[in-house]
Amino acid sequence: MRDEETGSWWQQVTGEAIQGPLKGQRLRPVFHDELTFGLWKRERPEGRVLRPNEEIARAGRYAPANWEERMAKVPVTTSVALDKSLEPRTFVIGLRVNGVSKAYPFDALLKQSLILDDVGGVSIFIVVGDDKRSVRAFERVVDGRKLEFFVKPNAASLTLVDAEAGSEWDFTGRAISGQLNSRQLKKVAILNDYWFDWMTYNPQTLVYDLGSR
Repeated sequence: MRDEETGSWWQQVTGEAIQGPLKGQRLRPVFHDELTFGLWKRERPEGRVLRPNEEIARAGRYAPANWEERMAKVPVTTSVALDKSLEPRTFVIGLRVNGVSKAYPFDALLKQSLILDDVGGVSIFIVVGDDKRSVRAFERVVDGRKLEFFVKPNAASLTLVDAEAGSEWDFTGRAISGQLNSRQLKKVAILNDYWFDWMTYNPQTLVYDLGSR
């Protein structure tokens, strides 16, 4: 990314200026979700959507709809020795807690629906939404008590239940019934990325092994 004020170039993943007058500076990250539009709209029915700039669209300067398909054919290049335990373009969910990085292959998440883990000394869980595409991660400690979560079967929409209090939770991390009703779990920032790209910026990353928990 290039800023218009100084002409500095910024790395998209890390937010670090890598060339120009501001080289070495780092942008402050802002928490974000990457959701399907349908799920986001269901959670935020009054939400507003950024409309494409018509002038840019007419000039054909937006990335084409098949951008992902075209990028899949581009050779993979990285500055680090790539761990070959996963194919370079394996889609992973990456997170970093207290300086510890870990990658979760998206296929593993689909198979397990919900993964309990401890990363960087913090107890977390990662869960896939009922659209089978959106993913969120949360800390799973409430009032000093570590909770064990599982997905409630046959629910109309994704519902989680904790084993300790028996409360039900929705995909936003909010308790919707039970002893902990209305409590909100703390979100953990994640990044949807290709394995080779995640490893480039997290060369010491751990990798989740399907079925290890």
